[in-house]
Amino acid sequence: MNKPWWVVAGLLLAISVALVLRCPRLDARPMHNDEGVNALKFRDLWEHGSFKYDPKEYHGPALYYATVAISRLSGAPDFNHFSERRFRAVTILFGVALIILLPLLLDALGTKSLLWAAAFTAVSPAMVFYSRYYIHEMLLVFFAFLALSCGWRYWRSRKPGWAMLTGAAVGLMFATKETFVLSVIAAVLALGLNQLWNRFLDASFEPHKTQRFVWWHLAAAAGVGALVIITLFSSLFTNWRGVLDAFLAFVVYRARPTDSAHFHGPFFYLHRLLFFHQPHGPIWSEGLILVLALVGTAAAFARKGLVHANPGFVRFLAFYAFGLLLIYSLLSYKTPWCLLNFWQPMLLLAGVGAAVLVRLAKYQWARVTASVVLLAGAMQLGGQAWQASTAYAATSQNPYVYAQTSGDALKLVEKVRELSCYDSPESTVPSPQSGTRENSDMVIKVIAKEGDYWPLPWYLREFKHVGWYDGIPADPYGPVMIVSAQFRAGLDEAKTHLMIGYFELRPGVFFELYVEKELWTRFLAARPKSSL
Repeated sequence: MNKPWWVVAGLLLAISVALVLRCPRLDARPMHNDEGVNALKFRDLWEHGSFKYDPKEYHGPALYYATVAISRLSGAPDFNHFSERRFRAVTILFGVALIILLPLLLDALGTKSLLWAAAFTAVSPAMVFYSRYYIHEMLLVFFAFLALSCGWRYWRSRKPGWAMLTGAAVGLMFATKETFVLSVIAAVLALGLNQLWNRFLDASFEPHKTQRFVWWHLAAAAGVGALVIITLFSSLFTNWRGVLDAFLAFVVYRARPTDSAHFHGPFFYLHRLLFFHQPHGPIWSEGLILVLALVGTAAAFARKGLVHANPGFVRFLAFYAFGLLLIYSLLSYKTPWCLLNFWQPMLLLAGVGAAVLVRLAKYQWARVTASVVLLAGAMQLGGQAWQASTAYAATSQNPYVYAQTSGDALKLVEKVRELSCYDSPESTVPSPQSGTRENSDMVIKVIAKEGDYWPLPWYLREFKHVGWYDGIPADPYGPVMIVSAQFRAGLDEAKTHLMIGYFELRPGVFFELYVEKELWTRFLAARPKSSL
């Protein structure tokens, strides 16, 4: 089993499974409001070549620069022709690359543990679902794992190249999302606790002669990390204010309000991962991963049953994973995708645990049985991942769905596009089924608080004259108005406009669609009666 071709074949199989679960039907789920924000932030960089970091909102530039690089290489079109598929393909690449990085830890985990870890990473429902999300989290997880892996390679070799790669990875974490500090804190604490355990509680520990710091290596790593941070936050040395804002963001975060719809209890993440069930929906659980992670952790601390895994590294991984779980659980502000940060190292521990269970079986038949049971568990996780990304991709019955844009929003946008075909009084165009073209010059007024109307800016991006208002303006009327229901606008009382629909943008957020009477009359006259 230690032959290199086994490792290559196993990793290729895991990558193939990962792609099969992540790639289909990427446009089936409407864009989440965060995805819409990120897509339009990317547009500024794509069309104008610059990025201005906002310390009060949004996150770092790494996601956008990664999207630019991938889009240039793949021959992307103009922004209005970007699709959900193209954006989500970016995060899929980083999600699958977590498997590609695993060979860097071959001597830390051992062949069998590494292959089990690859399998669990490929099929984990959380990893699959959020790989298909155009948000920063998957990049943060990838860069954190890159830093961990390169740090291990440096620890083993003391080669400065690995130290500098580690520094670059930490710099990319910084440039991805402000919560990178939680991963860094957890890693530093895990390293310290592991060293204390090695020296005072592990009788088998033998200090290696080369385990000492080379300070210029550390300085080089810090220098490379700083260069990455400065390069990206300054928008390639064109906006130096961005570098200052990158550090001011931590002051802003401390000053944020203490009440939020995103404040949840300490078991918010474990509830979604271990047992989640809503009426008329399936039962979701990744409990197998946590159980196997605990087995791997116990084996590392007891130094028993490990299959060519380095006990010191596995103990560090356990301190790191469970430390991050504790940190994220204790923080009041929670969004479900944050769980990826501690779940990815849990998957590595689960790989160790699976290899330990197979090895502890005394007889060949028992080892085969254990392997079959574990493979069946992995297949069941893959089945959940498929359901989460297809049939339940946008429903509250899915534990990973959160403030998700509803299918009703797509109906609203489609209706606006149809209406635009008849905006001109001179229009004699046929029905949309016969091939009408949308009028991108139609005036649209969207009246709602900024946080409520996303991701409508993404879906209305092709229209040139969209006005955004956070309250009822002095002149609210236009050919088409999309108005938050909370304003109780009653804009049809003037008899010049009709309210033709009531749409749910996402859970609890409703909009009214108003249309100018003459436009509505032209629309009805041009459409076949059977379509009304």
